[in-house]
Amino acid sequence: MENEYPAANRVDLIHEELAELQGQRIKVRANMGRSRIIERTGTLVQAHPSLFVVEVEERRGRTARQSYQYVDVLTGTVQLFDTKTGEPIFDFEVEE
Repeated sequence: MENEYPAANRVDLIHEELAELQGQRIKVRANMGRSRIIERTGTLVQAHPSLFVVEVEERRGRTARQSYQYVDVLTGTVQLFDTKTGEPIFDFEVEE
């Protein structure tokens, strides 16, 4: 995506894009702080106004739901990837 949009508009664009991807598999890479990075693959099940929910498979056939905020995608704390191609879904440059 281009950097010409103000940050608030980019959050809306992220929400719209993820709303279109509901039901599809995505890979989530989240920086949890203190050198803890979690990578999970799951299905995007819901896109709410301020957050989205990914259902991931865990051990022994159990599933868990993880929620993330759109702002975390914008700041790069959470990165989303297409499971088929491995390409990032959003490509924002973090402005300092």
